[in-house]
Amino acid sequence: MDAKIRNHMIITLIDYGMGNHLSVRNALKRLGYDSSVSQDPAVIKSSDLIILPGVGSFRRAMENLNRLGLSEVIRLAATENGTPTLGICLGMQLLGSESTEDGVCEGLRLIENKITKLDGSSDIRIPHVGFNNVYWETNNDLTVDINQNSDFYFTHSYAMKDDDKTADYIYCDYGMPFVAGFRKENVFGVQFHPEKSQKNGLKLLKNFLEIKRA
Repeated sequence: MDAKIRNHMIITLIDYGMGNHLSVRNALKRLGYDSSVSQDPAVIKSSDLIILPGVGSFRRAMENLNRLGLSEVIRLAATENGTPTLGICLGMQLLGSESTEDGVCEGLRLIENKITKLDGSSDIRIPHVGFNNVYWETNNDLTVDINQNSDFYFTHSYAMKDDDKTADYIYCDYGMPFVAGFRKENVFGVQFHPEKSQKNGLKLLKNFLEIKRA
């Protein structure tokens, strides 16, 4: 039985044609939170929480966001309204400064971190797919009551650098350390899929849902 929907917050999953909205919405519903999927700027601006899911190409995703007029809406919601904003997988990468996928392409620049391809070798297969452990040096709102070295589900070929030293980071090792998640003020990102990461993922989503709007 679904958990009783108990929240009165406006939680919006941004629709730009490249998000796994259904699985994220189902995870939120399991936690007792209703949400909507929208590409309406007015809905996004009035949201209490914003989630930016994503799978696929960085360049195509940015083209879609720009074409729909959503890039500036997301920036303003996060920077001027102080809306807690969570990017998931490709969505986290879109929050960065630029990616080298399909040629250099500028991101939303909500954190000044670049995204580059993971280094592969005979021992390291690209893409990185499956459960892997994560760790952090500084606890943040996303990691409350989650144990160090808990595992989460990944599927990606590109990863974010930790260029911005003012953020708090979650890391994962796959041939080399890379950013598995971050918090910079009210902007959050996770490279893994919390909606596919069983109890650890649900706990992380719950932590985000309970963050107070600035």
